[in-house]
Amino acid sequence: MMINVLFVCLGNICRSPMAEAIFKDMVKKDTLDEQISTDSAGTGDWHIGSPPHKGTLSKLNEYGISAEGLVGRQFTTEDFEKFDYIVGMDESNIHNMYNILGKPEHPKIFRLLDLTDHKSDVPDPYYTGDFQETYDLVSEGCRVLLDKIKEDL
Repeated sequence: MMINVLFVCLGNICRSPMAEAIFKDMVKKDTLDEQISTDSAGTGDWHIGSPPHKGTLSKLNEYGISAEGLVGRQFTTEDFEKFDYIVGMDESNIHNMYNILGKPEHPKIFRLLDLTDHKSDVPDPYYTGDFQETYDLVSEGCRVLLDKIKEDL
């Protein structure tokens, strides 16, 4: 059985592609790539077809994490059916997803850092400029998420 994980932010050029790449890297290192697939999307449509932000690409490169295949796309209603875990980067993304879906809350949609002690939004480096802070928080959240998924396997 394949477990499908989707990371979602606003534009799909900073936080969610960073999370997708970090998570894919962790999954591959744990040799779970035959069991867990990963994707990312944005709730907005401004960056459809665009590569990740240069700050995201630089940070991933710094840590030796592949950004291959990362292209901006928009979150759709079909994503709700396809993915088992839909992970928003902040409360606004969660709200936007529910608006797109026209559905009330659902347990498969949650905020990444709610799995950690931070219980907060992942700050958007598009505005803060701090890609290191985002990388550190996303990495921690991805590790906890992967541990949770491994328990569920």
